[in-house]
Amino acid sequence: PRDCGCTQEGVVDCGGIDLKEFPLLLPELTNHLSLQNNQIEEIFPEELARLYRLETLNLQNNRLTSKGLPEEAFEHLENLNYLYLANNKLTVAPKFLPNTLISADFAANYLTKIYGLTFGQKPNLRSVYLHNNKLSDAGLPDNMFNGSNNVEILIMSSNFLKYVPKNLPPALYKLHLQSNKLEKIPKGAFSDLAGLRELYLQNNYLSNEGMDNETFWKLSSLEYLDLSSNNLSQIPSGLPRNIILLHLEKNAIKVIDRDVLTQIKNLEYLLLHNNKLKARGIHPLAFQGLKKLHTVHLYNNMLERIPSGLPRRVKTLMILHNQISEINRNDFATTYFLEELNLSYNKLTSPQIHREAFRKLRQLKSLDLSGNNLHMLPFGFPKNLQVLKLKENEISIIPKGTLSGMTKLKELYLSNNKLKVNSIYSRAWRELSSLQSLDLAGNQLTSIPLGLPESLEYLYLQNNKITTVSENAFESTPKIKGIYLRFNKIAVGALKESTFQNLKHLQVLDIEGNLEFSNSSKNKDDSEEEMEDEEEEEE
Repeated sequence: PRDCGCTQEGVVDCGGIDLKEFPLLLPELTNHLSLQNNQIEEIFPEELARLYRLETLNLQNNRLTSKGLPEEAFEHLENLNYLYLANNKLTVAPKFLPNTLISADFAANYLTKIYGLTFGQKPNLRSVYLHNNKLSDAGLPDNMFNGSNNVEILIMSSNFLKYVPKNLPPALYKLHLQSNKLEKIPKGAFSDLAGLRELYLQNNYLSNEGMDNETFWKLSSLEYLDLSSNNLSQIPSGLPRNIILLHLEKNAIKVIDRDVLTQIKNLEYLLLHNNKLKARGIHPLAFQGLKKLHTVHLYNNMLERIPSGLPRRVKTLMILHNQISEINRNDFATTYFLEELNLSYNKLTSPQIHREAFRKLRQLKSLDLSGNNLHMLPFGFPKNLQVLKLKENEISIIPKGTLSGMTKLKELYLSNNKLKVNSIYSRAWRELSSLQSLDLAGNQLTSIPLGLPESLEYLYLQNNKITTVSENAFESTPKIKGIYLRFNKIAVGALKESTFQNLKHLQVLDIEGNLEFSNSSKNKDDSEEEMEDEEEEEE
């Protein structure tokens, strides 16, 4: 047909050419037919029947209705392997599809009903996509995949299912059931799925009453389980040992019992954020023996202290947004491998952080204590830290010794505190011989801090009370690339060109929004810009 491409023998491409109806008189020997992204509303069975050699039929993103897709439409296509009907207006699935089918995509339709032979009796069928439809339990046949035992991928997310479908194909390795209305997993629903590797059950209404100790137990190959955004009050028992990534966030979990996790010997990622956990609800032996567990998310819970018995091999520990008010000497005494620790937005005060609390954390690279109630810089930071975040506290003093020996620190964030020039120990910065980025924005500094380290590349000082910048302010920082002085109180003429003359690497000098200074220069810039715009328009 006109506007269709026939690049090689047997391949016809009529995609995206605004077809209103199924094209007539296509070559009989067509193997692959692309009709996607058109406006086709119906298919004539006699036209389709002529194309008996068809292996791939792509009709996605059209306007096909079930009325426009007759029951016998696919009857004569005895070689059809791939059928793509996603993004149409189908309300019921075809009653019959050829038994040669390998993959069928019906996603993003309005399907409410599937028949026994839609997907049944198809030994070659490997993948079925039914997400974003309107399927309920009543719309599924009892044995939807009878005689189709080789299906490996089944995607049924974003429908209206209340129960996990029965008699799932035993070869499944990926099953998506997220964003349904699931309340219950019937007994034995997963018991034949020994090869299942990924199971997505998030965003449903599953509670602990809707499952039992054996619900997941037979899933011996399962590596990825997502139960987030459900109604669980505790971690389900009987989880299989090979899970690597376990999503349990956004539930109402209050306790972690002694023996619900310890059998999952391969667990690496445990995500428990946005629950209702308190430290006393976590059994001290809950993580015992989990030697591969390296990432634990416990943020947005109700922890009032650091839980005891943290996983010994944990590398990333996220406990921000809790109610933690103290860190005791031995809270991190056994987590030698910790590399990233986030304690931001808790209720910590400087005296309540024991100065030896971090003594064993020799591998810690990143520590975040932002958004707490610290009034002074605490003592006892690990010497190997590379990133230290202390933003949004009440810090008004950096005492002598708090930063000493931190020769590997590259980034230090102290913005939005109450620091003044004379409240910072005079040699504080000199010790930081690897420091590249120093953020002191939003403090009460009246001048550029003295003795900045030679390694410094970026200095953030916006929103302070700086009035003068001395000529030798940046003498100690020849490598500096960015100086940010926006929104201070630097008067006109207070900045000398000679201050920046020898800074060969300087790329950004931001002095917007200072006193008078910006008004006169800004107006000049604006009028110049306007003139340039007018000239461009004239051209």
